[in-house]
Amino acid sequence: MNNFIYHAPTEMIFGRDVEVQIGQTASKYGHKALLVFGKGSVVKSGLLSRLEQSLTKSRIAYEEFGGAQPNPTLEHAEDGVKKALGFGADMIIGVGGGSAIDTAKAIAHGTANSDQALWDLWTKKVPLNQSLPVGAVLTIPAAGSEMSDSAVLTNTAIGKKAGINTPFNRCKFAIINPEWGATLPAYQVAAGVTDIMMHTMERYFIPDTRCDLTDEIAEGLLRTVIKNGTVAVKNPADYNAMAEVFWASSLSHNNLTECGRGKDFSVHKLGHALSARYGVTHGASLSAVWGAWANELYLDCVPRFAQFARRVWNVSAEDDKSAAREGIDCTVSFFQSIGMPVSLTELNVGICETDLRELSLDATMNDTLRLSRIRPLDATAVEAIYKRALA
Repeated sequence: MNNFIYHAPTEMIFGRDVEVQIGQTASKYGHKALLVFGKGSVVKSGLLSRLEQSLTKSRIAYEEFGGAQPNPTLEHAEDGVKKALGFGADMIIGVGGGSAIDTAKAIAHGTANSDQALWDLWTKKVPLNQSLPVGAVLTIPAAGSEMSDSAVLTNTAIGKKAGINTPFNRCKFAIINPEWGATLPAYQVAAGVTDIMMHTMERYFIPDTRCDLTDEIAEGLLRTVIKNGTVAVKNPADYNAMAEVFWASSLSHNNLTECGRGKDFSVHKLGHALSARYGVTHGASLSAVWGAWANELYLDCVPRFAQFARRVWNVSAEDDKSAAREGIDCTVSFFQSIGMPVSLTELNVGICETDLRELSLDATMNDTLRLSRIRPLDATAVEAIYKRALA
């Protein structure tokens, strides 16, 4: 087990009707809140109104900022910074899924550092030394942004998607009422389930490090998501199943399942390149390439893949290689069963073989970044994975 520091400072407020507590909770951090949300589902559902009533009761002024994109953009976040500065916001609250919360984080960073270009802060060309407090009201279980130290933006002007990890990304509080997941489309739930699993697996397939307890937590989380995610996709109104998925979403990306081992996130790099170029839903970009990635690398990490197969999928094969392959097949079949794409062709965005080199360069930062802690992957190796995923 490697050395680690685990810090999860987000106050979690979870359960039925907890959104009415936002005023009391947010009052610890400021008096003027910018509410960041997406295309209006939180307005139609009545959630935004409930939040605003609670904020008003606690004498917190607020302004609305809608329009967060499924793959949040730099340009929209920059507009949010202008609105926050004009309003004099002293905290930012993301309402919705990971896109709204990541946008809120970006606005908080940009507002607190208004003399710097947001993209320069995001890509660490200049240091990020301060930010505004960020809160989250989660309506979609997926990204885990409500408890993570990460956030992602797409710079549409240059077609690049980049993430930033910083303690300033940690939300001060997260309010989660699983009832708000009841009206989600099945595909959105399935994409969220995929992302939750991927956040966990990106921390799991790392060789030569013994972390028994961390393994047990990760494997239990995966089994829970597979079981309850199947139910939630079919019936988002099933509160108990949806509650399990929401809670798994938070725990999958708050660094708990990397304690003593760290993380990899090479599959995310492959997916980010797809999302930036084609606007692909994040969860779909991951399921489309995971099988190809796993089949490319499992022979270099057979014991981990075999353990995963036996403990998560109850595979009984005694031979490790056979078990590993069966576990990969079970995972791909699960993605298919919940309606997720498992190849680049199934994304239906017109990807052809001539696009793969450019994608591989995007994923590896023009071949300057080596992906995977199993075996270093340069742009040529990444291109081979994309080609395998195209089949």
